[in-house]
Amino acid sequence: MSEFGGPAYRALRRRRSHSKVTEEAPSREELEAYVAAMASVSDHSRMRPWRIIELRGKDRKKLAKGIAKASGEDRGKHVAKMTRAPLVLVIVVSPGDTRKVPLWEQEAVASGVAHLLGLLLHESGWGSIWKSGTHTRSKAVRKALGVRKPEYLLGWLHVGGIPERDRAEKPRKPLDLARHLSGPG
Repeated sequence: MSEFGGPAYRALRRRRSHSKVTEEAPSREELEAYVAAMASVSDHSRMRPWRIIELRGKDRKKLAKGIAKASGEDRGKHVAKMTRAPLVLVIVVSPGDTRKVPLWEQEAVASGVAHLLGLLLHESGWGSIWKSGTHTRSKAVRKALGVRKPEYLLGWLHVGGIPERDRAEKPRKPLDLARHLSGPG
């Protein structure tokens, strides 16, 4: 058995969401390495029912356009939100045979990818924040990104550098373990 409090434990305890990031972002090569690491995510039947859409530069506006169309709101508002980070990683659920593995379980795999990717980015010195919303699974958003059924969006990570002022570790509010860890009944 390994020592309690190893690297993965420490990484998880330090992870934070960063709503404000700098204009730096992981390179394509770094991103490929992070995505390749997702091969270890728990996944029944090794279906890998997910993919990631990388949005940089003007491509980030495609997501904003889809959300604006779905919501009927001002496009400029959504463009401002989608361009606040230099990189947006859209997590797509790509379901396979649901007779073999139920859809909810395939979505759980994609969720695991999203959150482990966020952890890996943070541990590598990048800031990110997970986002989704009412219109995440709308036809307009799928169309804007070229996502066709049966695929659908789960959400996205805004990714960039961590500003100097946000680099210090901040303690988290402790969990109520009696609520979050229990026996049967």
